[in-house]
Amino acid sequence: MRTRHFLLLLSILGSCSFAAAQQPKSRPEQKKERLLIETDSTDELLARLRNMPNIEVGKGITFRPKNDRFELTMRFRMQNLLALSFDDDFSLTKTDARVKRLRLRFDGYVYSPKLVYSIQLGFTGYDAEVLPNGNMNIVRDAIVYYVPSPKWNIGFGQTKIKANRARINSSSALQFVDRSIVNSEFNLDRDFGFFGEYNLDRTRGFDLAFKGSVTLGEGRNWGSTDNGGLAYTGRLELYPLGHFSAKGDVIEGDFAGEEQVRILLAGAYAYNHKASRLGGQRGNVMPDGATRNIGSYFVDFILKYRGFAFYTDFMGRTCDDPRFGPANTDFVYSGRGLNVQTSYLFDKKWEIALRNSTLFPEKEIQPLTGYRTRNQSTLGITRYIIGHSLKVQADLSYNTYEHVAAPAGKLPGDGWEFRFQLELGL
Repeated sequence: MRTRHFLLLLSILGSCSFAAAQQPKSRPEQKKERLLIETDSTDELLARLRNMPNIEVGKGITFRPKNDRFELTMRFRMQNLLALSFDDDFSLTKTDARVKRLRLRFDGYVYSPKLVYSIQLGFTGYDAEVLPNGNMNIVRDAIVYYVPSPKWNIGFGQTKIKANRARINSSSALQFVDRSIVNSEFNLDRDFGFFGEYNLDRTRGFDLAFKGSVTLGEGRNWGSTDNGGLAYTGRLELYPLGHFSAKGDVIEGDFAGEEQVRILLAGAYAYNHKASRLGGQRGNVMPDGATRNIGSYFVDFILKYRGFAFYTDFMGRTCDDPRFGPANTDFVYSGRGLNVQTSYLFDKKWEIALRNSTLFPEKEIQPLTGYRTRNQSTLGITRYIIGHSLKVQADLSYNTYEHVAAPAGKLPGDGWEFRFQLELGL
């Protein structure tokens, strides 16, 4: 009996041993292998997440591949505008309702972060108006920069000429519905050529920056010229108390809320040799194939501190012979202008701004402009929802003229202008 019990027990133990032998063994190597598999999956997942498009309002959609050989940031923005003009008796004289700006922008680098590109396209009539020579005007920026260090860079292509502060600022970063009448008359806009920039030291409290360009002189998308002239521009910027926070030198208003006083003092000069357009890089073609040597000068001052911002721009244009004969009504607008504006930002939501702008044409062209001086005073209110990327703006302006006899046509009249604008950008 005991022998049978003993044999039965041996049989059960043998069966258990055989079953155990058939199960896969949990060896340390197998545990390590499973851990590596799980780790690889996690790393791959993280890598995929890192290389997925990054979307942020105001900073666009950014794509970065695994090999880090290029980066692309895509942005768009639009400005929807309603403008009403009234004469001095408050009679409505003009209504303007349209998409003023609709733009698509691409920025990034190719091959190396030192090889940077910037492309911007404009699609509204305001942006893409056909040029006097018949060329299309959709391309606003198309430039490649070599940036070996934060101190200096050089670029080749088409972009803004770094001359006056108001024009360097993006139209998406304004505290009024649009730039001043002084900037509208004297700015150089864009051109094609070589561009360079050098900073003494951006990391210290004091900095001195120089920006220069050598360009075709006929403005954006012009293509070619046979007059043998070029445009030369240089700008010097002084930051005596250090740089502004969050690019505050190119963004209007003190949205960053500077905790210390920040100041920019800058001057620029541009010489357009044998310009063939009335405004140098802008305007109609001069009559009868004429050319003129045009000089433009700019002085800017910015001060920001704890929500308060102050700007002043003084600029002008010189030309030895701004007219084209007594019977011709075309002219180069030679003269000068002064713009002063100030603002205060409440809790980064509401901003109130005041601006006064005055134009002083030279005496020789006053009979053609119809005025000795033109002044525009503007009160602006902005409600920031997501910074400058989503905002609602309204401003009210009063225009006055000191008239002279104007044989060229109807005299411009005093009057009011109300503008309302919605800005949306990604």
